[in-house]
Amino acid sequence: MKKEGRKDEILKVAARLFKKKGYAAVTMRDIAKALDIKAASLYNHISSKQEILKMIIISIAEEFTEEMNVIYTNDVSSIEKLKKIVALHVNIAYKNSYGMASLNNDWMHLEEQLEYYLELRNSYEDNFRSIIKEGINANEIIHGNTEIMLFSILSTLRSLYLWIPKKEELKSEELVNNLNQVLIDGIRNH
Repeated sequence: MKKEGRKDEILKVAARLFKKKGYAAVTMRDIAKALDIKAASLYNHISSKQEILKMIIISIAEEFTEEMNVIYTNDVSSIEKLKKIVALHVNIAYKNSYGMASLNNDWMHLEEQLEYYLELRNSYEDNFRSIIKEGINANEIIHGNTEIMLFSILSTLRSLYLWIPKKEELKSEELVNNLNQVLIDGIRNH
């Protein structure tokens, strides 16, 4: 197996273990055992558990931030932007529920990458908040508390990684449509 393929495998296995046990409880030996290799062999591909966590979380946070920037600058209504954000969260949660668990539960362990992660998260949330405010100002969204709307929508979207694996029969498009109906149409100014 080529080195990059092995690194991807390490990241997937580590993310699964982090979700199950929590970052702090998982050792490099645990990761190696789950991969059926010696712990020393793990270091041929990865330098530390911290590097694994950084690669998992930062790659997802960057994906969210890059996609949010595209959505934010789209020339569509605020409602359409919010629906695109819902689809973004569903798509990432479907393809990487274990990584999403690390993003939500283990981000505080990032050490030297913590400040960068917080910048990404704050940028993402600022754009999200701006979309809601623009929707309120354009009379697309009900006049309400922006922070409560942001918190309500994000809380649901950030917890999808817990719910999706239990609902394997639910197709991603169906979930996007249902979430849009509940989360976005619920704040639409009719």
